[in-house]
Amino acid sequence: MKTIAALQDLVTAASLDIEPTAAELDAIELEMPLIRADVELLDAQIMTIDRPVNEVDERRIRRARNRVLAARRDLTNRTDTVRSGGAA
Repeated sequence: MKTIAALQDLVTAASLDIEPTAAELDAIELEMPLIRADVELLDAQIMTIDRPVNEVDERRIRRARNRVLAARRDLTNRTDTVRSGGAA
């Protein structure tokens, strides 16, 4: 009978000790308004899963979608400005 041994180090042991870099944290902070808007949209949609949608729910979902679109637009405009400004 042959024994089976791992030839490589464990993958998860090394990856658990890694902290996010400052650049990654800055990117998350930049995207935080979009993340919050997405969470609000999901909350509005989850509220209507087990009951019929009424007029107030429709408004809540529509406003949440508009916030997501506005946050995406702002994020896209902000990142385009940073890229074009840094490239010059």
